[in-house]
Amino acid sequence: QVQVVESGGGLVQPGGSLKLSCAASGSILRTDGMGWYRQAPGKQRELVAAIISGSSTNYADSVKGRFTISRDNAKNTVYLQMSSLQPGDTAVYYCYLTVWDNNGQFGKYWGQGTQVTVSS
Repeated sequence: QVQVVESGGGLVQPGGSLKLSCAASGSILRTDGMGWYRQAPGKQRELVAAIISGSSTNYADSVKGRFTISRDNAKNTVYLQMSSLQPGDTAVYYCYLTVWDNNGQFGKYWGQGTQVTVSS
């Protein structure tokens, strides 16, 4: 069994920064692709950033140059450093990790979501 826990959300003023973390634990052999989605009220969930096992990254156009995704394979953790935050970044942020477990099974696991609010 794999568990995923997110942390790091909160209230920040426009122009500020936050760092989100997402850690997986349990019966993990290794992790593969990881990433972050967000969902604002009344909007569809959108991909914010993704990182594959070789550290290749992909970003939504709206966050390029402001957000940075990174990973620590030893800790089965993915991070999202967010800078120059804008009110339009306000959303619930969800992480995911794709995992090979110790039974040879592959699965995609989601975090519980963390609220990020950008407001003065």
